[in-house]
Amino acid sequence: MQVIRDLDTLKQPPCRTVLTIGNFDGVHLGHREIFRRVTDRARELKGTAVVVTFEPHPLRLLAPDKAPLQLNTPEEKIRLLTASCVDLLVVINFTRQLAEMPAEEFVREILVHKLGVKHLIVGYDYAFGRNRQGNTEFLTTKSKEYGFTLEVLEPIRAEQQAHSSTAIRQILQEGRVADAVSILGRHFTLDGEVVHGDGRGRKLGFPTANLLTQKEILPCDGVYAVKVKWCENYYDGVINIGHRPTFIDGETTLEIHLFDFKGDLYGERLRIYFVERLRGEKKFASVEALQDAVLKDIAQSREMLADSQIVEYREYLDCGYNAGLNGVK
Repeated sequence: MQVIRDLDTLKQPPCRTVLTIGNFDGVHLGHREIFRRVTDRARELKGTAVVVTFEPHPLRLLAPDKAPLQLNTPEEKIRLLTASCVDLLVVINFTRQLAEMPAEEFVREILVHKLGVKHLIVGYDYAFGRNRQGNTEFLTTKSKEYGFTLEVLEPIRAEQQAHSSTAIRQILQEGRVADAVSILGRHFTLDGEVVHGDGRGRKLGFPTANLLTQKEILPCDGVYAVKVKWCENYYDGVINIGHRPTFIDGETTLEIHLFDFKGDLYGERLRIYFVERLRGEKKFASVEALQDAVLKDIAQSREMLADSQIVEYREYLDCGYNAGLNGVK
């Protein structure tokens, strides 16, 4: 997948562009259905599958107090879009000037002249441009004027709930990480670098890796059963997210204990897949009570993870038409 951050670097529009546009935070099943439609249609037309998105999220500029925490880092979004078999990702810097651009000008100058759109696919509720003038009714009119076709997708649902980034954030805020799979189409995950901690876990008999992550949103404080990927290998473990109230009530930390692992992980990158929440974080009356609780967490997690397999969005070597859920790995 080619990534462009400056449209001026495009000397000519892509060939027979099939395009979608949006923030696509989370790259959940609803987004993935849009990408599947884009790539399928591009293959039919022997054209180019294009996704247009924005950095930062528009609300960071327009209403910072209302801007949501992002479910993906920019690097994760690119990785997930690559796995969606998209040909070209256009990342537009969202500025005040862009926010003031009329929807008419955005369609004419960017979608038509710069990107050569032939077929546009959007979600049912998408809107863009100054005062969100660029809704589906507006696009229907412009598609006829500029000679491209328009496809509007209805919401994709899991049971009675529409797939949405807002729903995923709510699930994570409640710690229901297992429920996120039905909307994301994969286990919620984050990665980070192992940094030095205070060594308290080792002193308690449970050595931990302290993780520094760029992920904006985390599941709520508590203890979780997790799978951990390091150097293409997977390990079972538990992670504590919280403030360690038994000792101090400081900043949020992520401490991972890998089962039956021996080695030095400092400076290494780990990817954490959240399988199930075991309990909330609590303050224990004594170190001994904390140790007993950790032993129970480990035993429960071992049992839970023994037959558990991670669902992840695989980066296919040969995408073809296989941009969907890969099943279990």
